[in-house]
Amino acid sequence: MTGASGDKASECVFCDASVAGRDELVLVRGTHAFVILNLYPYNNGHLMVVPRRHVASLAALSAAEAGEIMRFTQDAELALHEAYQPQGINVGVNLGRAAGAGIVHHVHVHLVPRWNGDTNFMSVVGEVRVLPEDMSQTAARLRPVFERLQRDRT
Repeated sequence: MTGASGDKASECVFCDASVAGRDELVLVRGTHAFVILNLYPYNNGHLMVVPRRHVASLAALSAAEAGEIMRFTQDAELALHEAYQPQGINVGVNLGRAAGAGIVHHVHVHLVPRWNGDTNFMSVVGEVRVLPEDMSQTAARLRPVFERLQRDRT
């Protein structure tokens, strides 16, 4: 199996997911990037925007990749507001293990919906995730919004 860059065997979950039909957690795919649900979410709706190419930093992205990542990040903000009505959204990029990156060599943008009084502290204090919604339900809520946003752009 080769990575998204086509030059090496893939041991990267993001490279594997970038291939069409390979991952049910992918919400939308573009030319240079895709949106995927986080398999270990901090809150319902926690998703990530990921370049298709295997790169470790924002600085390594091409202008086209960076542009599509930002467009998908904007779409993710709209989709999360429509589907979940959060009171806030954390948007972030962890560059390097010391910064908290779980997947160090493939940069990605996290979007985590937040509500006043949410239980996000549980994963820090108790090493427990509190999610009242199954991942397939999350995908079913968000996928149609992304599909509509993509149609509206054409």
